[in-house]
Amino acid sequence: MGTRFLPATKSMPKEMLPIIDKPVLQYVIEEAIDSGIEDILIITGRGKRAIENHLDYSPELEGFLRQAGKEHLIEKVHDIADRARIFYIRQKVQRGLGDAIRIGRRHIAGEPFAVLLGDTIIQTRSDRPGLRQLLDAYEEKQASVVAVHKVPHEWVSRYGIVAGQPDNDIENLYKLDHLVEKPDPAHAPSDLAIAGRYVFSSAIFECIDKTKEGVGNEIQLTDAMNLLATQESVYALDWKAKRYDIGNRVEYAKCFIDYALKRADTREAILEHLKKNMDLIANDNQV
Repeated sequence: MGTRFLPATKSMPKEMLPIIDKPVLQYVIEEAIDSGIEDILIITGRGKRAIENHLDYSPELEGFLRQAGKEHLIEKVHDIADRARIFYIRQKVQRGLGDAIRIGRRHIAGEPFAVLLGDTIIQTRSDRPGLRQLLDAYEEKQASVVAVHKVPHEWVSRYGIVAGQPDNDIENLYKLDHLVEKPDPAHAPSDLAIAGRYVFSSAIFECIDKTKEGVGNEIQLTDAMNLLATQESVYALDWKAKRYDIGNRVEYAKCFIDYALKRADTREAILEHLKKNMDLIANDNQV
């Protein structure tokens, strides 16, 4: 429901919040495409029609741009629709991430597949997109892989946390023993938090089917993954990437600033603005 971003999300899905001039979800889809994914299934819901409209062609807008002599902008609004086949299924009742994944079962047709959370942006620290790193690990191990990243110990109660043993073949890869959803920091098995990207074998669907409703009457994906780990190997990759959880207002603000600093057309102005405000803070003035 995006309640942390009300009133903005009263009429706009949180996945459509902008980072400079692109919505969050477009960054997620671009990561999938850049990782080699060609078919994308979006599990959506009531009040999220803006997502379909954004990822579709817009003849009226394109006609306006041509008349205005701004043909160079047409490629920007065409880009995603041209680069992937995008499909949609609605989750009619909010029953959790496990249930949302189960809805896509017929689209998967028994093949391995990736899951990307629509409110999580990944900024990679290598020449490979975040999801590509997971896909490479899956191909090496022929087993499900979840992305994780280290978080401050006092933050572990905010996330699903994994416990596992380091793999002998791939750096930063762990053979998963079990997962704990939002543990007490005093009893957390590690500081490795699930980071919003997964690659699953199709066996996850049977595990979801066997998972009972948990907190909030939702099907918890972590419960299904724990069951999967008892049946076959599951790995966790502490990847070379930075995660922005857009469901968090502070993380959203950080993401906006960081991406503005990466762009040539906004970098200098943002740096000047930040420096000006840091000088004001240093002088004990109000920003």
